[in-house]
Amino acid sequence: MSFETLEYSLNGQIALIAINRPQALNALNGQVFTELKNAFEQAKADHSVRAVILTGKGEKAFAAGSDIKEFADCSFYEARQLSVRNFTTQQVIATCPKPTIAALNGYTLGGGLEVAMCCDIRIASENAKLGQPEIGLGFIPGGGGTQRLPRLIGVAKAKELIFSGKMITAQEALEIGLVNKVVPQTELLPESVAMAENFIKNSSVILEFAKIAIDAGMQMDLNSGLELEIGLWAESFATEDHHEGIAAFIEKRKPVFKGR
Repeated sequence: MSFETLEYSLNGQIALIAINRPQALNALNGQVFTELKNAFEQAKADHSVRAVILTGKGEKAFAAGSDIKEFADCSFYEARQLSVRNFTTQQVIATCPKPTIAALNGYTLGGGLEVAMCCDIRIASENAKLGQPEIGLGFIPGGGGTQRLPRLIGVAKAKELIFSGKMITAQEALEIGLVNKVVPQTELLPESVAMAENFIKNSSVILEFAKIAIDAGMQMDLNSGLELEIGLWAESFATEDHHEGIAAFIEKRKPVFKGR
């Protein structure tokens, strides 16, 4: 599949997806959202891909928000349609069964931050700036910002960022748990690849179980989440990789997982 606003490449078993609109600070428009959906569906369907890294081209921005020109004159109905379109793409990213890492190489604002929050892990370069500045433009975050941000950093801190619309540094984002790690710009992709490689040494099917247990469990009360975990834990015993992992432990060797 070819893309006009993205670059899609493979690094071994890792799919690298880069938003490629550096002249517009990788702002997200309809075509970007459509191609992001297609790119993640392609990575999901490719059995050789074990993890996905999403980043932006250039050194200035992961994605500096949505393309304001696209919805400057939208009606109520048109605005809702845009939000539903974006939601569809974000759900494809958020529900990808493979580990996903957002490598934040600069401005990660508005819709850009909302897309990054759909990924499992966020690694930021030292020059990254993050925020939800929508309030200053007369609207609220409409791509998950009011829902995913408080789940990641807590309600009070999310309200502070959304109510003020302020940008924070990568280090501040690390301190509040919005990103997992901060690295120099030159180390961003190598560090993201190294983390992905560390994940995919493990069984792909068990990684998927773990991701389901965490993501679905976070939408449940504690007892329901624990019941979900019990079911997935028991289900893991039906996999070949479970038996290989146990055998490798007993035999004091590295397991050879097959993803089934």
